[in-house]
Amino acid sequence: MKARITWLRVAGGIGAVLGYGCLLAFLYLVSMQVYHWFRDGEWTHIGVSEGMRDVLARCCVKDVDTGRLADFVHWLNAPVDWLGLHQVFEVVPASLALFLVSIAGNCLFIYSRDRLHQEPR
Repeated sequence: MKARITWLRVAGGIGAVLGYGCLLAFLYLVSMQVYHWFRDGEWTHIGVSEGMRDVLARCCVKDVDTGRLADFVHWLNAPVDWLGLHQVFEVVPASLALFLVSIAGNCLFIYSRDRLHQEPR
């Protein structure tokens, strides 16, 4: 019983961080695109792959790194297999992906919170 309550609290916390963090990232990304559109008169498309490349290059992976994450970044730059998936990552806007992950995280948060309140103590 206590393990289930702990799991629901952890899942709710992860959902809240994921949901609201991605919502803030979505709002930041769209506001930057709108700013550049107003300034330059041209919409800047940022795909999922470009967003992942930028985030991973800033926080996690350097050019000389090895490992799975570095291999993933190299695949994002120059794919040799899974070409269809790479094309989907190029076409789908990063803002849409962030918004969908935000919705999923918020659903996890709400579901966990509701289940936690239904649990007998």
